[in-house]
Amino acid sequence: MTSQSALFDTYARVPLTVERGEGCWLHDTDGRTFLDFGSGIAVNGLGHAHPHLISALTEQAGKLWHTSNLYRIPDQERLAERLCAATFADRVFFTNSGVEAVECAIKTARRYFYAKGEPDRVGIITFQGAFHGRTLATIAAGGQAKYLEGFGPKAPGFDQVPFGDMDALEAAITGETAAVLIEPVQGEGGLRPVPDETLRAMRDLCDAHGLLLIFDEIQCGMGRTGRLFAHEHAGIAPDIMATAKALGGGFPVGACLATEEAASGMVPGVHGTTYGGNPLAMAVGNAVLDVMLEDGFLEAVEQKALRLKQGLVSLVDRFPDIFGEVRGKGLMTGLKCVVPNTDVVRALFDGHMLVVPAGDNVIRILPPLIVSDEEISEGLARLEAAARALSTHAGA
Repeated sequence: MTSQSALFDTYARVPLTVERGEGCWLHDTDGRTFLDFGSGIAVNGLGHAHPHLISALTEQAGKLWHTSNLYRIPDQERLAERLCAATFADRVFFTNSGVEAVECAIKTARRYFYAKGEPDRVGIITFQGAFHGRTLATIAAGGQAKYLEGFGPKAPGFDQVPFGDMDALEAAITGETAAVLIEPVQGEGGLRPVPDETLRAMRDLCDAHGLLLIFDEIQCGMGRTGRLFAHEHAGIAPDIMATAKALGGGFPVGACLATEEAASGMVPGVHGTTYGGNPLAMAVGNAVLDVMLEDGFLEAVEQKALRLKQGLVSLVDRFPDIFGEVRGKGLMTGLKCVVPNTDVVRALFDGHMLVVPAGDNVIRILPPLIVSDEEISEGLARLEAAARALSTHAGA
């Protein structure tokens, strides 16, 4: 143990204790105020202390917290119907987290082929640089050595191919392959969007080989790219999708969505959850959709993203010794750094702005989707100040 805390020592926490927040701002116990462009790693899509979410949660908290899935939960059925109406899906399974949603997606794909009389079709093809969670199955799916180390044999049934390499993907398909699993925009892997034409080619390839296509939209979904889900930009749909993070706006909730056909193997008794879809989570999830499905909300996200990207491009041009390129899509954006990304994160922290590091020496800039133009300008100003502080060309 390297600290005096009773907690597991699994996080290298920064010296910040947040007391309260509103919108894009956080206030700590030392009286400091921070501009939050990390959103709890893309969770607080509607910012902190959104009044509609507070109202929904407190009203439900005064009525009922938990009954289990032994009984009907009306708001669970309502949220499922609304998600299906807004997406490709016909069926939804609610979870408490993103990783549980991905686990459900994997089980749904494998169970589909089992129910069709092909129990050996269990293989899932994934992509290098992916992050799908921290359970034994999902670290195997992600395939990154740093997450696999020390946890025993890698769970079988997962094969990684280079990111976006369609030839390698096709070559990896065998008679035991069940599905392809991919993030339409890699988050932890460095804010790498899969080109729309590649997603369309994956859809065609899966159809040609009778495979299921699974999208992990835990981070890139729920309005983050200017569409409700990122794959919509490509004009195609998966068979199964995992979502979470901003679905609860900060309250723990996830969901696995599927077509009627893909979900056909998930019959009573084959999967379950004690807390998933509880009345508190469902109240908040419905409140999030109330806001995100309002006319003009997603269009406004696209406009904000354009404004932010223009400012980031300017920073890359003016500070080439600090920033290499703009990455991402929509308000799931960021900068590939020339200097260590941890130096940039620290400089921004010193300037009272929060961002999130990612792989490939990238910083993720993930403001709440309700960010104002003025807050975008303030964020760009703080990024510029950090760049000037780090730059070897102070007069740039």
